[in-house]
Amino acid sequence: MLEQIESTTKSICDETKNFKPEIGIILGTGLGGLVNEITVAYALPYNEIPNFPVSTVQGHSGKLIFGELGGKKVVAMQGRFHFYEGYSMQQVTFPVRVMKALGVKTLIVSNASGGMNPTFQVGEIMIINDHINLFPTNPLIGKNIEQLGPRFPDMSEAYKKSYVELGKQIAKENNIKVSEGVYAGLSGPCFETPAEYRYIWRIGADVVGMSTVPEVMVAKHSGMDCFGISIVTDLGVEGVVQNVSHEEVQHIARGQEPKMSLIVKEFIRRI
Repeated sequence: MLEQIESTTKSICDETKNFKPEIGIILGTGLGGLVNEITVAYALPYNEIPNFPVSTVQGHSGKLIFGELGGKKVVAMQGRFHFYEGYSMQQVTFPVRVMKALGVKTLIVSNASGGMNPTFQVGEIMIINDHINLFPTNPLIGKNIEQLGPRFPDMSEAYKKSYVELGKQIAKENNIKVSEGVYAGLSGPCFETPAEYRYIWRIGADVVGMSTVPEVMVAKHSGMDCFGISIVTDLGVEGVVQNVSHEEVQHIARGQEPKMSLIVKEFIRRI
């Protein structure tokens, strides 16, 4: 893996004239519009980056964007990779490894999710304060490479507490209603059954989705600080489970995009 990371990083540095991002952003379903807020210096299609997978999901564009946002140098994934696409966990999280090698210290992750918390509504913006890994595997399984991180990484603060508080403060200042809570990550690609929603709510999660957890585990293994934000695009509340489609998820996420973009842009400016 080290050789792949090094060769990919070298190729990117050559293409971007050694652009040095300090913040990485993974843009989730329907949230790619944040790219419009970035002053873009370079945009590299995934299929032109050595060793990069290519996103196969509708609504995920497939470019690595380098530029400035909130006065900071950033690299943003416009389109992420999912375990359900058939990639290994190492492939899903490979871009996070590359971000670290490029100099990224803070990772911002966003996603669309189903909400089980009965106080949540469709369109709810939730700042993630913790997660539960319900994927069938873990990206850190296998021989540990000490240069990348420790064998047993600490996950007691997967999402930096001061970042959670800063996100809430920015939302309050801008009259944006936000909640905070726990995100559960499952493999997908099926949306959850009513019984699964009940189970996930009862074990302590407020929302559920098919991403984010692997990337954050690898980011923490790499020594990064993480900030996560989720948009509730459908409800899995007991007795209120709705039919849902990927198109509806994208539509609802796009409706909340300006608010999420404002929070993230201001967050980047202040850290």
